Amino acid sequence: MSQTELIQSIRRMAQEKDAVIMAHYYQRPEIQEAADFIGDSLALAQQARKTDAKIIVMCGVHFMAETAAILCPDKKVLIPDPTAGCSLADSCRAEELKAWKERHPEYKVVSYVNTTAAVKALTDIVVTSSNALKIVNQFPADAKLLFGPDRNLGAYINAQTGRNMELWNGGCHVHSRFSVEALLTLKQQYPNVPVLAHPECKQVILNISDVIGSTQALLNYVKAHTDTPRFIIATEPGVIHEMQKACPEAEFIPVPPEITEGVGCSCNECEYMRQNTLEKLYACLRDETGVVSVPTDMAREALKPIEKMLAMSK
Repeated sequence: MSQTELIQSIRRMAQEKDAVIMAHYYQRPEIQEAADFIGDSLALAQQARKTDAKIIVMCGVHFMAETAAILCPDKKVLIPDPTAGCSLADSCRAEELKAWKERHPEYKVVSYVNTTAAVKALTDIVVTSSNALKIVNQFPADAKLLFGPDRNLGAYINAQTGRNMELWNGGCHVHSRFSVEALLTLKQQYPNVPVLAHPECKQVILNISDVIGSTQALLNYVKAHTDTPRFIIATEPGVIHEMQKACPEAEFIPVPPEITEGVGCSCNECEYMRQNTLEKLYACLRDETGVVSVPTDMAREALKPIEKMLAMSK
C-alpha cells in the first residue's frame, strides 16, 4: 500500500472500531496526518479524558499511553510500538524518587508528565511544560518543592518564579544536546530571525532565544506571526510539520545537535518518537495489539496528581 492508501485504511478502521488516534507533535508527519487529534502532553491528556471512543491509540511514547490508561480505565489504550520509551522517564525511577522523598519529608513532589505511572503514584502534582509555571505559582511562595526529573525545566521555573525548588538531575536527551555554537552561527547568518526554544533546553540556549515555551506555545507563536518569513527552532523538529501548515511560505530552520563521537547530524530528532510508523499504527489498530495498562492500585494513586493538574490548568 502507498502511504496515502495506508492512511485511508487507518482512518477507515478507526471509524469502524470506534477508535480515536492521538498523536504528539513530535511524531512522524505521516502519523500526524493519520491522527484525529494532535497535541502536546497536556492536550493529549485533556483529550483522552473527554473522548467517547472505545479505543484510544496513542501515537507517542509509553508514558503518554500510560497517562491515557490511567485517565480512561474503561477504554482500551494502544500504542503502535510499546518499546517507545523516554530518556526523561528513564532518568527517574520510582524507588529513587521514593528515597528522595524520604530525605525531604516536608516537601511536596512536583513531577513532570514525562514520568512513569509508578513515579506519578508517588507525586503530589503532575505538570507539563504548558502549565508548569501556572501550577507552581499556585503554591505558597514559601512552599518546599521537589521538582523532577527535568533539571532544565525546573531551573527555568525557578528563574521565572524566584523559587528555589530542589531539582532532580534528569534531562531530555534531545533538548539537552542542541549545539550552542550552531545556534550562534545561525543567529549571525539570520540576524533578525526569532529563535523559538523549549524550556527543556539548557540555560545557555534559552539565554540566546527570543521565545521560550512549550511545544504548543511555540506553535501558537508561529500561528500568531504568519507574516514572519523565517524561524529558528530549538525543539524536536517534528512540530515543524504543523508549523509549516500554519505558515506554508515561511522557512523553519531546526537547530542541530552537538557533534558526538565524531559524527555530526543536521537533525535532532527523538528516536523514541520515531519508533512509531504508519505500518505499526495500521497493525496495532487492525489487531488491537500494544495494549497499555496500569495496575489498579498504582493507577488509583497516579490518577490523583494528574486530576489535580487538570483542575489547576483551567
